[in-house]
Amino acid sequence: MIKVGIVGGTGYTGVELLRLLVQHPQVELRAITSRQEAGSAVSGMFPSLRRHVSLKFTAPDDAALERCDVVFFATPNGVAMQHARALHGAGVRLIDIAADFRLRDVATWEKWYATKHACPELVAEAVYGLPEVNREQIKRARVVANPGCYPTAVQLGLIPLIEAGVVDLDHLIADAKSGVSGAGRRAEMHTLFCEAADTLAAYGVPGHRHLPEISQGLSAAAKREVVPTFVPHLTPMIRGIHASLYARLTAECDLQALYERRYANEPFVDVMPAGSHPGTRSVRGSNFCRIAVHRPQSRDVAVVLSVIDNLVKGASGQAVQNMNIMFGLTETMGIEQVALLP
Repeated sequence: MIKVGIVGGTGYTGVELLRLLVQHPQVELRAITSRQEAGSAVSGMFPSLRRHVSLKFTAPDDAALERCDVVFFATPNGVAMQHARALHGAGVRLIDIAADFRLRDVATWEKWYATKHACPELVAEAVYGLPEVNREQIKRARVVANPGCYPTAVQLGLIPLIEAGVVDLDHLIADAKSGVSGAGRRAEMHTLFCEAADTLAAYGVPGHRHLPEISQGLSAAAKREVVPTFVPHLTPMIRGIHASLYARLTAECDLQALYERRYANEPFVDVMPAGSHPGTRSVRGSNFCRIAVHRPQSRDVAVVLSVIDNLVKGASGQAVQNMNIMFGLTETMGIEQVALLP
């Protein structure tokens, strides 16, 4: 059994991680931390976990976490890097669901996250946890940087085109929509029901923190710098990301065949039949990314539709997928749930 600790178990990614791990046949939960909720029952905060989790929240304690095989950080940005050095030194494997280790360039990270990095020496060692690209590196990793939700949907949607060398890399567009759970569980004006319901709004157009992460992944696939136009939107739904991706074709290719070949052996990427329009509801509660490709009016523009659940494949589900790979388990173990409908 894998002894698991979770730092930050009170947010949406934390409770989603718990929902998945309590169903995992090879996991033993050892510690779930929350400084504010220390001493209270986890199931008291999350009644959905009654009869599944008997633990109480504990204060963050590196000594307790050091007795785990792997520790997940379901925390705000900037927390994992404060604990990483000690846990890494104790031989614990780390999976950070936040952004502390995603960007290879520390100066770029400090610019976008407006703080000094507390553990830059582990950035070079950390493996970016997108299994469809870095599976072999994840197998050997001691620190995994779990991808962001927008970057997961966008990269899985665009990478096949980039790897094939059939698109104009200077004019890629990612138009993405997210449910309000992507903003986290803390109370903020823009996620209040009266503010978020019955409206659709773009945000972060001058620059969003996920842009350098997206650019890093696409650039690695292209072996040259790629900076797409990325426009995120907040939509009045709880879960889900829908990324509409646009690329100008520079060579003839069978888009459907290209995507089917690229993802033929990927357990959590579902290339839909030609002409499909996947909706976010088709992946709600599941670890799947569903993709459909189009070439409107047979012109030179490829349109890729990529949908995920931002809390599962975009966060906690992908984190469990990475854990499975790191510990040599069947990759799909504990995360094969069918999407919820309605």
